[in-house]
Amino acid sequence: MLGRVDLVFVHNPEQDGHGLDRAALHWRVRDAFTALEELATAGRIDGYGVATWSGLCSGAFTVTELLALARQAAGSAEHHFTGLQMPVSLIMDDPIRQALGGGGPLVQAKDAGLITFGSAPLHGGELLDAMTPGLVNLIRPGLSAAAAAFLAAGSCPGLDVVLTSTSTREHWKDAAKALAAPLTAEELERVTDELAAE
Repeated sequence: MLGRVDLVFVHNPEQDGHGLDRAALHWRVRDAFTALEELATAGRIDGYGVATWSGLCSGAFTVTELLALARQAAGSAEHHFTGLQMPVSLIMDDPIRQALGGGGPLVQAKDAGLITFGSAPLHGGELLDAMTPGLVNLIRPGLSAAAAAFLAAGSCPGLDVVLTSTSTREHWKDAAKALAAPLTAEELERVTDELAAE
């Protein structure tokens, strides 16, 4: 039997809703939230969230809409919607640019008290080919390409957790060491400006 779970994610609801209009998709999300609220009330889970790849950037839903759906599912403002996960990387850098400007879904989620998770910081490994020595040095001299990419994603304002996997203990130590000293907003903005100029 499954014990108590900290956080359950509704995974990519926008993909499940292909062909659905926004209202029907939102109805499905609210139904999922209602089931998760019941599990939270029963003490089986602490909270739930949405893990999305494109739902926020495609306009399938907004943070405000997800919060409203959680309130509807709970029947009050006291809901258990506590987390939001979305891709944050130098390839999918809109969340970084928006957060540096003081807006976007990560900032909205953080302001609402949600825990924010950044997925795919290396974009499935594809980002490593784009990490030139010049870009790595701009981010922080002396880092590996993977650590520099990880540091850029992990320095995004409003981001609480960067999700990653590593194949070796050394890769993990490399990433953890890079994140120990995040980039300042000014440093991160120089990186995104350089990428925009290319």
